[in-house]
Amino acid sequence: MALREARAFCRICLGHCGMKLTVDDDTNTIVDIRGDKEHPLTAGYACFKGLQAKESHHGSARLLHPLKRNAEGGFDEIPLEQALDEIAAKVAQISAEHGPDSIGTYFGNGASFNSTSFSFQASFMDAIGSASRYSAYTIDQSCKTLSFERMGGWAGGDIQIEQCDVIMLIGTNPVLSHQLLGFLASNPTRTLKEHRARGLKVITVDPRRTETSYYSDLAVQPYPGFDAAMLASLIRRILAEGWHDAEFCSRYVGDDSMQTLRAAVEPFEDGEVEKLAGLEPGDIRRVAEMFARDANQGRAYTGTGPSMAAHSNMTQHLVDLLNVVCGRFTRAGDTVLSVDMLNPSGPFYAEVIPPPRTSWLAAQSRIRGLGSIAGERTTGTLPDEILTPGAGQIKCLISCGGNIASVMPDQEKMLKAYKSLELSVCVDPFLSNSARLSDYVIPPRLMYERADLPVSAYGFAFFPAPWAQYSPQVLDVPRGSEVTEEWHFFWALAERLGKTIEFEGVKLDMVNAPSLEELLALRAKHPLAPLETIKQYPSGKVFYEAQDRVQPPRPESTAKFDVIPDDVAAELAEIAAETRRSANGHISSDQEFTHVLSSRRMRNVYNTIGMFLPATRKRSPYNPAYLNPADLEQIGLQNGDLIQIASDHGQVVAIVEADSQLRPGVVSMAHGWGKLPNESADVARHGTSVNMLISTESNVEPINAMPRMSGIPINISKI
Repeated sequence: MALREARAFCRICLGHCGMKLTVDDDTNTIVDIRGDKEHPLTAGYACFKGLQAKESHHGSARLLHPLKRNAEGGFDEIPLEQALDEIAAKVAQISAEHGPDSIGTYFGNGASFNSTSFSFQASFMDAIGSASRYSAYTIDQSCKTLSFERMGGWAGGDIQIEQCDVIMLIGTNPVLSHQLLGFLASNPTRTLKEHRARGLKVITVDPRRTETSYYSDLAVQPYPGFDAAMLASLIRRILAEGWHDAEFCSRYVGDDSMQTLRAAVEPFEDGEVEKLAGLEPGDIRRVAEMFARDANQGRAYTGTGPSMAAHSNMTQHLVDLLNVVCGRFTRAGDTVLSVDMLNPSGPFYAEVIPPPRTSWLAAQSRIRGLGSIAGERTTGTLPDEILTPGAGQIKCLISCGGNIASVMPDQEKMLKAYKSLELSVCVDPFLSNSARLSDYVIPPRLMYERADLPVSAYGFAFFPAPWAQYSPQVLDVPRGSEVTEEWHFFWALAERLGKTIEFEGVKLDMVNAPSLEELLALRAKHPLAPLETIKQYPSGKVFYEAQDRVQPPRPESTAKFDVIPDDVAAELAEIAAETRRSANGHISSDQEFTHVLSSRRMRNVYNTIGMFLPATRKRSPYNPAYLNPADLEQIGLQNGDLIQIASDHGQVVAIVEADSQLRPGVVSMAHGWGKLPNESADVARHGTSVNMLISTESNVEPINAMPRMSGIPINISKI
């Protein structure tokens, strides 16, 4: 054995936990992996998912050679260069016949934490002239972009947990998901414990007593899907009691807008909303007291729960509005703690960024006249863009790091769309549902087989400190394999198509492929942290010298938050009327249902990542339908029983399991499981596809086409 140790960071999720690996160079295998105690952000913390690297890299389920569908419907191995030649030739043919927009890409979370992959895919699409870009973002939390676009933002940067007296976490469980940007992404349990010890108050709003709510001072459990009404009532109570930041609102909102806001939230009386949302009497006042009356600084945050439920755009607007009303922003002189150490930041000012309305001004989609979000088309329309004839119809789909056949709502429509494509390519290390439907499957290198830098996007503070780390290539690629870099796959296609890739503002050599190190050097653009400097710190470094202070507002800055524009006011009035109609049950498509289905994170998998690992599947062989024990007793169910779940769109079979932390009346399930709709599957082995219950045509948000993926009215019955 020739053992060596290496330090790197995990790239399964945004947590980016520091890892210490022991590698046997004789066999090119990971012998041991554990958290890196010297890592400045995670200090030895690592979750179960990240510790499965040995099995993911060396397990038998991993694909090591490109695959091509054969005449019998199975797959044959094919040399990588031949696969690239054939794919490029077919892309060229389809583009020539149908136009460049007929070539579409979908990017999932499996590739999002590869620092060269996502931006390289966008560069490829720019090079071929296609606007048909899709990603997981627009069926996740794109409401956050829309809220900024119609309300405006704050140019002083985000406050951090160190500056907060109180935080409110609405439909997010960062102790499990590590997904609350820089706020609680890194070692969230330790962070919460430390700040609660100094006096931080924590409010959680979730239909389940989540792992995060164990650290809360106040936990309320509404039905999913009623967040907008609850938040409107909360704002109404704060304004009525005078617990808002009147000085901040006068300067950055305006007295007239505040009066309009008061009138808009007036219909949301505490008692009626509490009854509707299943809250305890007095819950809204208790939340208002802790968040607004008793705290000087703090922040309210959302996660995928409300972002996937009904009225998700309005919910996010109201959460951001709550922060505005309470003045929960940095002020002149405050330290800006989170700095993106790959991109140089501009100065921070205590002033409003006016609402740009970019998505409203973007070119409309062929599907229902919808717009685009952050330069991407909306994933909720992807199957229709494939199935709808006419100019711009997608004929080729390249999926990278995403299992779109499993995670897309209305799974039957997505299956039909996949089968209608002239060319489908999946870049995936495992034979996922999407890979099984594709014409070609290209296996990529896994994270410890490539060098990397942290995820970065200009204007986003992903980490709680100005941290950067270079993660070296720890392993060689498996001997005899033909796996490739994701960026190289797109470069090689562009080279064969005679197109030039422009990456990070630099036109690349399209004869001799760049090295990954050259690409990473282009990514590391912060003057204090060029690539060679970052490399000097094996466990990463916090660049305290990069911290900045918020400057006073500039004299010419007169922008105000647009807290209640006409379209927001109209939708809020519709929600007020809807709440009155829904007072006696859960209604959808004019039908009444007994329960609502809520989305859920699972501890051992990240979306569909981890489903092909035996140790993971031994812990989580399927996605149970969790119910409160009182519901099980009422229906006559026991753990392990089969139930039928029916929505206004479809029905599925699932296995029940008791969860005493879940409020009665709610079924809680994880998405992304199950086999394909045309396959008879044993739910005990493969799980249940919740997406069979979800439509992409009804109960869909405007502008971003976000389907209602949580808070779904359902009926359940024992099989």
